[in-house]
Amino acid sequence: MTRPPGTGELAARFQSAFGVAPDGVWQAPGRVNLIGEHTDYNEGFVLPFAIDKAARVAVRIRPDSTLRLLSTFGNQGMTTADAAALDRGTARGWTKYPLGVLWALQQRGLPVPGLDILLASDVPRGAGLSSSHAIECAVITALNELTAAGLGVDEMVLATRQAENDFVGAPTGIMDQTASLRGAAGQAVFLDCRDRSFRLVPFDAESAGLVTLVIDTKVSHSHSAGGYAARRASCELGSEVLGVKALRDVELEDLAEAAGLLDDKTFRRVRHVVTENNRVLQILELLGSAGPAAIGPVLDASHASMRDDFEISCAELDLAVRAARSAGALGARMTGGGFGGSAIALTPVAAQRQVRAAVEQAFGAAGFAPPDIFTVRPAAGALRLA
Repeated sequence: MTRPPGTGELAARFQSAFGVAPDGVWQAPGRVNLIGEHTDYNEGFVLPFAIDKAARVAVRIRPDSTLRLLSTFGNQGMTTADAAALDRGTARGWTKYPLGVLWALQQRGLPVPGLDILLASDVPRGAGLSSSHAIECAVITALNELTAAGLGVDEMVLATRQAENDFVGAPTGIMDQTASLRGAAGQAVFLDCRDRSFRLVPFDAESAGLVTLVIDTKVSHSHSAGGYAARRASCELGSEVLGVKALRDVELEDLAEAAGLLDDKTFRRVRHVVTENNRVLQILELLGSAGPAAIGPVLDASHASMRDDFEISCAELDLAVRAARSAGALGARMTGGGFGGSAIALTPVAAQRQVRAAVEQAFGAAGFAPPDIFTVRPAAGALRLA
């Protein structure tokens, strides 16, 4: 996996592409969700952390309304658009994400100037590590500064959610952009998705002799596809039948009664969300008392719930989790929206090599494409680099 161009190189490539220096370079990270999957849009709890892989944008304000967008990856040439006439129907590929942010700012009555944007990123796309939100958060951080819009972090979170929901067409919650904008080195972000309150929680796996391995199955997923929306619709149906504002309001002890009120599929969707909220709180308690090495069984339980109740795993993710656990990982689970993407495995440093080998061998024996396996650590949130 190649690193994106450094700050100086990205600025130089911007000048070569656009014939002028950028006004600055900004960065926003991807994220790993340690625990709390599909709880965010149910007004529940999540515990993600920003990772040391990020999207970087070099940006310049133009004197006209022209938008020129270019990336350092892929086969696409420069995309040109008009800031005064952003169209949800014509945006393609990665350009949907910066254009969606500009559109969301316009919906808030903020003027959007013409821009030149050059994007680089080493957040794997389609891997469940929030590559799209990394792009959006880098762009909104740059625009907030360049236009003196004065948006607070909460406002940037809501604007990027609007971009995802209403421009891109992905019915996501607020977890990913919150992690990308609020992350800190050595910390996870505990977020209450009902009131958007948060606090940083120490997650220093390395000091505990552990690494967080990401196993990118290479099975691509898309939040704008139907599976994610169908799960969200099931949760909304469950809330309606149970007479609650959101599944956040359903307690573990309410599940027995819920089983008699809901059809089997809807009940299992509800049970996942209710138990997953509880698992987030379990991990919070364990991190504060026993430390990272104690959370493995909760990670395992989360994966089983996503596999069996929410049904968002796939054969590659299940194999990655089984192989990692059998080779010495303390706990493993799929991370992200599901239907592909990545698993994480909390692994003793001494077992890292054998876990990697076991997963690679298992994928080869199953006839699956070789996975990408790499470590991540909690990193700083969005910031200006130059």
